[in-house]
Amino acid sequence: MTIRLSNLKVSPDAFASVMATGILSTAAKNHHYMSISNALGLIAVLAWAVLIALTIVSAATQRRPLPWDFTKLENTMPLFTFVAARAVLCNRLSSDHPLVLPILGAMAAAAWLDLMLVSMRNVARRRLAGLRDQVHGAWLLSSVATSGLAIVATKLAGSTGHRQWSAVAVVVWVAALALYLLVTALIVWRAVDERLDRDGFEPDTWILMGALAIAVVAGHGIHLQTRNGLGGAVNATTLTAWVVATSWIPPLIYLGLHRVEQRPRLLRFTGAWWTLVFPLGMYSVATYLVAGETQVRSLQTVSLIFFWDALLAWSIVVIAGLLRIPRAVAGRRRA
Repeated sequence: MTIRLSNLKVSPDAFASVMATGILSTAAKNHHYMSISNALGLIAVLAWAVLIALTIVSAATQRRPLPWDFTKLENTMPLFTFVAARAVLCNRLSSDHPLVLPILGAMAAAAWLDLMLVSMRNVARRRLAGLRDQVHGAWLLSSVATSGLAIVATKLAGSTGHRQWSAVAVVVWVAALALYLLVTALIVWRAVDERLDRDGFEPDTWILMGALAIAVVAGHGIHLQTRNGLGGAVNATTLTAWVVATSWIPPLIYLGLHRVEQRPRLLRFTGAWWTLVFPLGMYSVATYLVAGETQVRSLQTVSLIFFWDALLAWSIVVIAGLLRIPRAVAGRRRA
């Protein structure tokens, strides 16, 4: 996330901070750290409100409805954090504040539809090889946001009792998995073509794991709402997604450490680090649900470890971001 105070520009992936903070609040609640959960939940809501305000101000200064160019994939793909952030907040706050679910859910669905249409238009304008050369982990945010909408639909099915929402959740969840497969295929193709990413380690690569982790959470909710023969297939797909998400962790750690060792400058803070925090927190939540489903108690310990890892990463990213503010203000004064 990059917010330049000098000209009030908000980067398209700014809402990744809300995603990361909101899912950490959910993970803390799962492990009964209610004080931490409530504090993180409040921070997530405040961050969301501040970013909305900054977006409005930025758009006003540019005399545009929104401050981003929607003809560019590098803007529309990261903007799916806006949808995912609302879905994460819905998931965390709906049990305590029922009105949050339909309001934020409707806003998230409308934003998802708009972003999906413009992203599809932008994709159609490029050749396949061009998409391969441009793709990176942030493109998987489209799958993350779609899984988030599936979670919202399952919540609506449970709160309203209307079975139609369960059907909607299944369709949206399948679309999220299809998006994951398509984008991941492009990423793997690029990695092979460039001999495992010649540009070096990027924190948003962890979305390869995080996008599957949120699909696990969505699948778990759908399984709870499904009473027919489809339930077995949903459960099997959910567990498979968790296994594949888990299998991503060792190579991601290895590649990250190897490339940072070769190129230490890659550790410099950028907004992409929020897309490392989110997968860690989401994996904690997903593993907690799988532990309950499979009755494997040791997985609860794994979930707890990932929660604390994610919280540590969150703290580091927050501190690094705050330390950049004085430099940004100083740069504005010199300008």
